[in-house]
Amino acid sequence: MEEGVVANVRYWLVEHPTVRTFEWRPGRTWGASPLFLVPTLFAYLSMTSLLYFTKKSTARNPSTSPNTSPPSVLRIISAVHSLLLVLLSLTMALGCALSTLTQAPDIRWIFCFPANHTPPRGPVFFWAYIFYLSKILEFGDTALILLSNSIRRLTFLHVYHHSVVLVMCYVWLETSQSLVPVALVTNAAVHVVMYWYYAVCALGGRPRWKRAVTDLQIGQFVISFGVSVGMLWMHFGSGGGGGCSGFWGWVFNAVFNGSLLVLFNDFHKRSYNESRRRGVKGKKDE
Repeated sequence: MEEGVVANVRYWLVEHPTVRTFEWRPGRTWGASPLFLVPTLFAYLSMTSLLYFTKKSTARNPSTSPNTSPPSVLRIISAVHSLLLVLLSLTMALGCALSTLTQAPDIRWIFCFPANHTPPRGPVFFWAYIFYLSKILEFGDTALILLSNSIRRLTFLHVYHHSVVLVMCYVWLETSQSLVPVALVTNAAVHVVMYWYYAVCALGGRPRWKRAVTDLQIGQFVISFGVSVGMLWMHFGSGGGGGCSGFWGWVFNAVFNGSLLVLFNDFHKRSYNESRRRGVKGKKDE
């Protein structure tokens, strides 16, 4: 029974012809072109700006803003959106992990794709492609914030993260970037927890582990820099053997992750240190 379940999971996530024979073909695969990437980003930023300024203007004049979307409807939509991303993130993490174990000729491959010998095809790159497309689905996070009564939750960090991560995933595929398996599995696993938290909140819950979600997000960037040390040693050092694929893609990724680490740390300090200080002050005033 268990062996049958494992075999079925392996077939659908690794060995299915769609997964096994996938190949990223610039200009041919859907989404594999700057002519797709740039308009998609423009549409996201335009939609965000339009909704943001519309919401701000109607907030000043509440009488001109009919309530066309009852909060209960938005909560249901938000919960469904979050639960869908929980399932998708779990599938991507499991699919990429199993695909890596199947496709990797040795453990070194997990950290360093051989330069000039790693075309973007096969199960691992299939999941990288699904991960890339999932970032477009995550644009719904922004729309749901703006359509709710919590416009103050929309921050520069949120829009910057959602915008540039799509470019990052495109670069992964375009350059056959090393470390993709580690980055994808780590990020997707964190998103399982994060979107579960969002789903619980949308359904009216108030979980006490919000800080743990932020800590996990920060932790994934720390992990990315930790494994990058090994990749750089393989690329430049005695373990190189010709270098690692997608080095300049990694440079872009490292700069982006560094900026996110700074922004998330700042968010962490403002959100939790100030809350702690307010709590201490409240106790002193009692």
